Amino acid sequence: MSKEEIGSYYRFYGARHSILKLGHLIDFEIDDTDRRYLPRLRSLSHMGFPWLFDHNRVLIWHNFIRLFKPHLQDAQALEPFYFELLLEYAKKWHKQNPKRLVCEAYISLLEFEGRVYNQSRCYICNQPTNDSISLIRGLKQVHPECVYSPTLYKIKFERFFELQKTLYMEESEVEIIYDVVMKGL
Repeated sequence: MSKEEIGSYYRFYGARHSILKLGHLIDFEIDDTDRRYLPRLRSLSHMGFPWLFDHNRVLIWHNFIRLFKPHLQDAQALEPFYFELLLEYAKKWHKQNPKRLVCEAYISLLEFEGRVYNQSRCYICNQPTNDSISLIRGLKQVHPECVYSPTLYKIKFERFFELQKTLYMEESEVEIIYDVVMKGL
């Protein structure tokens, strides 16, 4: 994936090519001399981040990056937003709680794609929501009785939508939103 496109390239995976891992930022050249196969990657170099040696942060990063494959699967050309979003949050990853960053990145993604559903009605039964809500995929508000899932205070969730920051949320609330995000973009 580059700023404007997602490409498929050939590169032998082995011990000498360990920089080709999910979520790594690499610089490369494309060798397009052999027309029978996919273009090959040449002159790879890894541009690392300070958090790459923290196993827990890397695991959360890989899980977050893994969500983009099915989401962008049919896309050939991309808006630079996706690349810039990932780069921006990768730079913050070692300074802040990664689960909070995933939640904040997701709300930015929803807003960019025009998929923000911030109405005070249950997405399932279309009745007004109460002070306690639950969330489904796409961070849509529902009654806890409609889906039997953990609850959040509606006021805190609306503040999260307004500020696009998890600053005023408890860790347990961030965990609930993170679990919803991990179900898919």
